[in-house]
Amino acid sequence: MDAARFRALGIALLVCCAGCSGLGAPAGARTPQATTAQAAQAAQPVVRPPGQAAEELQGDFQRVIKDVLPSVVQVETDSGLGSGVVYDGRGHIVTNAHVVADGRTFRVTTANSKKPLTATLVSAYPEQDLAVVKLDSVPAGLRAASFGDSSKVQVGQVVLAMGSPLGLSSSVTEGIVSATGRTVSEGSDGGGTGATLANMVQTSAAINPGNSGGALVGLDGRIIGIPTLAATDPELGGGAAPGIGFAIPASTVRTIADQIVRSGRVTDSGRAALGITGRTFVDADFQPAGVVVVEVKSGGAAEKAGIGPGDVIVRLGDTDITTIASLTEALAEEKPGDRTTVTYTHDGKEKTARVTLGEQ
Repeated sequence: MDAARFRALGIALLVCCAGCSGLGAPAGARTPQATTAQAAQAAQPVVRPPGQAAEELQGDFQRVIKDVLPSVVQVETDSGLGSGVVYDGRGHIVTNAHVVADGRTFRVTTANSKKPLTATLVSAYPEQDLAVVKLDSVPAGLRAASFGDSSKVQVGQVVLAMGSPLGLSSSVTEGIVSATGRTVSEGSDGGGTGATLANMVQTSAAINPGNSGGALVGLDGRIIGIPTLAATDPELGGGAAPGIGFAIPASTVRTIADQIVRSGRVTDSGRAALGITGRTFVDADFQPAGVVVVEVKSGGAAEKAGIGPGDVIVRLGDTDITTIASLTEALAEEKPGDRTTVTYTHDGKEKTARVTLGEQ
């Protein structure tokens, strides 16, 4: 699939600002005055020819691809394939949990390997759709990627998506950051984990099956996210909505991957929880009307607040809750330790409880 072409539509301008303070001039000395012609010439912007601007942009693209693509790998399982990113020089590869699925061993093709290398699962964390696998033997020249700071990602920033879409290894597409801070939910069918993911980076760079687990990269050569899913359009029969893809931000990737590499599992998820097992409750008209509590975790936030089995949660803070998905999305916006209110019905009467959220 051809990457969309980026066209430089304007002229790049470099405005020189001269403002000499005159510090250090002898007392009483006069500062030389520029002539009108000189002032006018100094005020003119330095204009680069359009062709030069396009060549510089193309050069930026090629430099980033040359630097980063060797750190992007193809991950093959018994049921399919996806992408991954070299996390460190010890052979750890970060990818999506839905890429590894239920697998324990994998075939990884790196930029330098002439044949697939074997790798073993370290741990998967489906709640954030991330996983780490480790190469059984680390090849010479393995290059770890550099991860950026998610807080510095800006809307309109040019990005490149790298991976193996549809099995086409080392493919690159381009686009921009369309939005940040998105909360999206994966489907549990089609290989998804069903996770609700917060603070996602939305991009117009094409993300297709096989791109999952790869790299979303800024022009500074740093990875800003791991491409994870593309939006679907119900009007197209559930087909992909062009130009709407989502990536897990780099800061989240580092937080989860660091714990897995260090401890073999996630010890601090940073995801808020009520400590319940619930299901969507439907009213007399068979319309979703809340989340009925099936079970509460001993010592969890709900139990401490007096919420128990049979209660129906209808609001979290100021957010109306109608389904288990809406409750999950509302919790994704919170952090463990946050205090909020839960509105629920008990024996047909509405009640409100103040809760301190636990950790998932």
